[in-house]
Amino acid sequence: MTDFTRTRALFDLPENILYLDGNSLGPLPRAVRARVADEITHQWGGKLIRAWNESGWMELPGKVGDRIGRLIGAPKGSVVAGDSTSINVHKALTAALSLTERKIILSDSGNFPTDLYIAQGLAAALDRGHELKIVAPEEVAAAIDGDVAVLMLTEVDYRTGRLHDMAALTARAHAAGALTLWDLAHSAGALPVDLTGAKADFAVGCGYKYLNGGPGAPAFLYVRPDLQERIAPALSGWLGHAQPFAFDTAYRPAAGIERMRVGTPPILSLAALDAALSAFDGIDMADIRARSIELSELFIAEIERRCPDLELASPRDPARRGSQVSFRFAHGYAAMQAAIAAGVIGDFRAPDIMRFGFTPLYLSPDDVREAASRIETMMTGRHWQRPEFQIRARVT
Repeated sequence: MTDFTRTRALFDLPENILYLDGNSLGPLPRAVRARVADEITHQWGGKLIRAWNESGWMELPGKVGDRIGRLIGAPKGSVVAGDSTSINVHKALTAALSLTERKIILSDSGNFPTDLYIAQGLAAALDRGHELKIVAPEEVAAAIDGDVAVLMLTEVDYRTGRLHDMAALTARAHAAGALTLWDLAHSAGALPVDLTGAKADFAVGCGYKYLNGGPGAPAFLYVRPDLQERIAPALSGWLGHAQPFAFDTAYRPAAGIERMRVGTPPILSLAALDAALSAFDGIDMADIRARSIELSELFIAEIERRCPDLELASPRDPARRGSQVSFRFAHGYAAMQAAIAAGVIGDFRAPDIMRFGFTPLYLSPDDVREAASRIETMMTGRHWQRPEFQIRARVT
């Protein structure tokens, strides 16, 4: 069993702050500070351009990709780290559409908006009759038919935490002749994912939520191994070329997942993410999942007992949700600001969702009880009515 007391010590957590927002931005792992300082001082500062060869900079996207791959059930050589989630959605979706003549991209209303925006923009840019079809989450399975080219879903709903059945929906898509693209932004590092077992075709995810890679950390992209040599990237950048330093004028895709690289990798950000992933070394994701359910169930029980004005928005069955719990409240934004002022950091999602993430690597049952107690004090005292909590910030 995982010793979560040990893993908690790996993070630099502010005193008297109960951090329930790791599903939006993970806290600072202690190893990151030293790693980034080393990259700045000794690698970049000492070796200068030689560090591309001597410090393994050019190989870092694949190295970090493989470390993430262990957490999401992907074999070595099938994940590459780099770019943003939005760009990786574009790369994966264009690659998937290149493998089929069908025109329908099927998604659901619980998908993260950037995925939908990318699909809409891509359909318009291709101008070949592609269409994004959006249905309710519970209608996805029934909507998969012979017209669907790609089923594009986020495994865990960013608002409610509802968890899609990846294996079942992928099997249904394949039976209908469709490909799948899964967004793992709220899954990777939070719960067991088995891309290989589910036979998923493409997947993307970000590095700054449960993977704790820091604000704007590089994202990742997965391509099923047997598809890698069949796809021709629409974003055909020089580092996806078979021989980048041959400087050919014509593009030739690199072998395997390397062809999904585009431009020069952001080394300092990749180094931070690489160091952050060390917190998962030796960790069984089944242990993470078991503790996550323990923490979230405790939180639900405590909040429902203490705060009757908050309505559970997440699935009640823990097997049907990810590692977050959401409550609805008409004054949710102001209430969350009041909770943050009381040292309980969660976040708000429109129109009325108060969202809380549970990361076992650094949260304990005692943290959960104390968070619920502070939220109760805030709610019973109606602190959310104070004027300062009504002012909307740019980031919610």
